[in-house]
Amino acid sequence: MFDVSQRGDIAVLQMSYGKANAIDLEFCRGIEEQLEEIRKSSAKALVLTGEGNIFSAGLNLVRVLEEGSEYRQALVPALSTAFEKLFFFPKPVVVAVNGHAIAGGCLMACTGDHRIMSKGRGRIGIPELLVGVPFPTSALEMMRFVTDSRRLQVLMFGGATYLPEDAVEMGLVDELVEASELMDAAVEKAERLGSLAPQAFAASKRQIRQPVLDLIRDGQSKFEQSISDIWGDPETLDSIRNYVSETLNK
Repeated sequence: MFDVSQRGDIAVLQMSYGKANAIDLEFCRGIEEQLEEIRKSSAKALVLTGEGNIFSAGLNLVRVLEEGSEYRQALVPALSTAFEKLFFFPKPVVVAVNGHAIAGGCLMACTGDHRIMSKGRGRIGIPELLVGVPFPTSALEMMRFVTDSRRLQVLMFGGATYLPEDAVEMGLVDELVEASELMDAAVEKAERLGSLAPQAFAASKRQIRQPVLDLIRDGQSKFEQSISDIWGDPETLDSIRNYVSETLNK
């Protein structure tokens, strides 16, 4: 599911979960466990990446359709918790986007302190509304943190996926490198961030990102139940089913 290696003082967490690192309940729980182990380790920073030419294709929609209401009710809070663990991870997090990062994959990439994407044909974006599903509050506020409100509306309502050059313009990634240089560039950036005083870095990161947590908690109290209800609505499931069918037939 996850391969953890060490490059000097840097922990490298490579996702290698099933087909295209599709996110499901077990994925969420697994990445939480790995993050806790890395948090407790001597690693000074973390590089998160995928395998091959896919970072993550996002949520496993087939399981959403097949597993039933109990699974869906557990999935939305599990997604929120996993994203929050990444977003508020106290050590520096550099995300090496090695290819397609779609929907939940894009959201996961955007939790990092610095995002580097390989040049090429990989795409990144948040087409959730095209699928027919709403954003969990945590995901929405994290995206609001990495891009401005105007661009967020374009990203959400348009549902487009972007090639690397356009992804920089939209604020989804910070820099581009050749695919062959991606991991070296990510580790180098992680080393620079990891060289900062760890307690001061963690405190500063928390200060910068605490307003996001406040917005998440406020939004969850107001919207999370209705978001969960929409995920289980027959109309939503029909929309997911149609999207899956169209995607698989391409």
